[in-house]
Amino acid sequence: MSTYQFLKPYTLPTKGITLKNRIVIPPMTECMAMEDGAVSRDEIAYYQQRAGGAGLFITAVANVNAVGKGFEGELSIADDKFIPGLTRLASAMKQGGSKAVIQIFSAGRMTNSRVLRGQQPVSVSAVAAPRPGYEVPRALSDAEIKQTITDFGQATRRAIMAGFDGVEIHGANTYLIQQFFSPHSNRRTDDWGGSLEKRLHFPLAVIKEVETTVAKYANPPFIIGYRLSPEEREEPGITISDTLKLVDALKQTSIDYLHVSNNDVWKTSIRNPSDSAIINQTIKQQVDGAFPVIVVGGLKTPAEVERAAEQFDLVAMGLESIREPHWVQKVSTGDEASIRYAISPSELVDLGIQPAFLEMIKLNTGGAAGIPITTAN
Repeated sequence: MSTYQFLKPYTLPTKGITLKNRIVIPPMTECMAMEDGAVSRDEIAYYQQRAGGAGLFITAVANVNAVGKGFEGELSIADDKFIPGLTRLASAMKQGGSKAVIQIFSAGRMTNSRVLRGQQPVSVSAVAAPRPGYEVPRALSDAEIKQTITDFGQATRRAIMAGFDGVEIHGANTYLIQQFFSPHSNRRTDDWGGSLEKRLHFPLAVIKEVETTVAKYANPPFIIGYRLSPEEREEPGITISDTLKLVDALKQTSIDYLHVSNNDVWKTSIRNPSDSAIINQTIKQQVDGAFPVIVVGGLKTPAEVERAAEQFDLVAMGLESIREPHWVQKVSTGDEASIRYAISPSELVDLGIQPAFLEMIKLNTGGAAGIPITTAN
């Protein structure tokens, strides 16, 4: 019988929701939804194959409105017509006792007019992302900002109706919520921008709308998570100091967890190479027990996960959950020797990795070696 601490149940303190263990499958962009954002059979099969192991299972992003779509094959939660498919997805994810959370977002400027079928991308300000190929977005009007906040609330209502156990508000990875918080993308001088406090206005308004929706529609208790990226490379850009002020603001809300988006659990500052402090530790210290912290990035083996679990509340495994759907089950039964740390091309179909998903993995990991894929049969 395994004695790993990460396999023990964990209770989210705000609402008393108990997870079967401290392992999280984080959002992974799988590009398998239908063209209009409806759930596909490929997606349901992929999620069902990985259900029942992790205590918390989070979907890939789902856009809250049509102009929020960031890429092809992206889930949508922007209309009630998607509820039946989302219900099937939630049911598949919850098999075996995992809590199913759907991540809700708007891409903002991180999209293009082709994906939006001719529409110009929108953002907080008319400032293009400083990356090749991104278009100058149109600045949202005050009325459109308020409607977007409402859209997050309506997405939450649909998640409740579909049977999900929670939503994760995606305030990370340079998408719209982060764009409002960032001094690079937010150049407004009205109530939605300027000072750091005003740049916090939109993220906090989205959280409040979600909280209000949950209070109105959810029974039993419903999880509200928030994901952030702690820094930006751009100048001006989000600093660790900014993020700690965001954390202080989040401590005044009723979120159930904070999910820190990093590609390495033990990562240090990208803006200040001389700063040797581990970002996740700095954030957890600032949180000071107000809510659990999920960390993610580069974890594969039980020993690596246990080390992270000794310092943080919940531990997420991304790439390893792709190549080994039954990681938790194998660890819990003492079958660690059979854990898959690489996959061959012949295994892609059995693992539910469709071609578009494979290309996304390569894009985000610097090539096929990021999985890694072997040449063995």
